[in-house]
Amino acid sequence: MLVLGIETSTPQASVAIGSEQGVVASAMVSRGANYNEFLLPAIRFCLEESRLGYRNLGAVAVSLGPGLFSGMRVGVATAKAIAQTLSLPMVGMASLDLVAYEVRYSAKTICAVLDARRNEVFHAFYRSSPGGIQRMTEYRVEKPGQLAIGIASRPEEVLLVGNGSLLYRDMFEELGSVCEVGTMSHAFPNARSLVELSLPRLFREDFDSPYDLKPLYLRHSARRIQWERIRTERSA
Repeated sequence: MLVLGIETSTPQASVAIGSEQGVVASAMVSRGANYNEFLLPAIRFCLEESRLGYRNLGAVAVSLGPGLFSGMRVGVATAKAIAQTLSLPMVGMASLDLVAYEVRYSAKTICAVLDARRNEVFHAFYRSSPGGIQRMTEYRVEKPGQLAIGIASRPEEVLLVGNGSLLYRDMFEELGSVCEVGTMSHAFPNARSLVELSLPRLFREDFDSPYDLKPLYLRHSARRIQWERIRTERSA
């Protein structure tokens, strides 16, 4: 089964096409083109360079976030459009799961941390398990200082991965030996991991309905927060 993976929840957007035998094509951009400008040309590039067509695809996987509002909306909308047009099954995966999956062989507790802007981070804790990872906590958004306090209170060593851990590296490294900060190679979720992680769900036909699939929002957008503040002030 050839799966098209779409990941646009962070500033590093990517697409990939692959199966249980490996990824056959992928494309990634970290700056310049916006999500709308990148996605369809990148998908077309991957198909053409691997001598495939849309009709060769067997499923669509998309990253739901948490992450950037505009990226999540574009990615999910594009995935839905392709899946519905081609009558393909689709699955949605969390961006934090993709980051943690990259270091699934770690013996330490894994904490995936993505920059949420506004001096906050998205995060979740994981442990390694046969065949992948097991999430131990809910997806959360909070101040990096609060996360550091939570890590310090844990009895085990923690490996932090994701661009949020790099952005606030100094704060986390103050925790000493109980906390290890990962490298840039694991800073962002990517479509290659999305394809690989989605395959078990696709094989057992654990599909998501295109009508019900939505980005994973852990808070309101800045525009909505501003509007609610203005409305409150006017009604005061």
